[in-house]
Amino acid sequence: MNSSPTVPARAILARAGWGALLVCKGVEKELWGGEANTTNNRMELTGAIRGLEELKRPCEVTLVTDSQYVMKGITEWMVNWKKRGWKTAAKEPVKNADLWQLLDEQVSRHNVKWQWVRGHIGHPGNERADQLANRGVDEVRGIKS
Repeated sequence: MNSSPTVPARAILARAGWGALLVCKGVEKELWGGEANTTNNRMELTGAIRGLEELKRPCEVTLVTDSQYVMKGITEWMVNWKKRGWKTAAKEPVKNADLWQLLDEQVSRHNVKWQWVRGHIGHPGNERADQLANRGVDEVRGIKS
């Protein structure tokens, strides 16, 4: 099974949302949510986690993100964080370690190829996931869509 989650996030006044668009063999599934008192980075991670959690069996996955934080964290920084017991090079605790660990767990279930795209330049999946993240923020704010 091939799946391609696309996962942006949006933050407004400490309310943030995440969106994930899963595409497999022409079938799309939309996921979204939001939280109060959180950060954009936490929502970026949550979108990736929720997208991967939705896949019920191991898959070949291309995960598309517009987040440099997620992209660099998963492809560059995480290996050393794990070696250092979830500490940075400065020996500080990794921010959002709880979510990074959940993402690591989900990634280990699948064969994930990571793809970064610049946000807001018209990538169809990323634009749709951004709309879903906006829906997540609206729901936290009490606005029904």
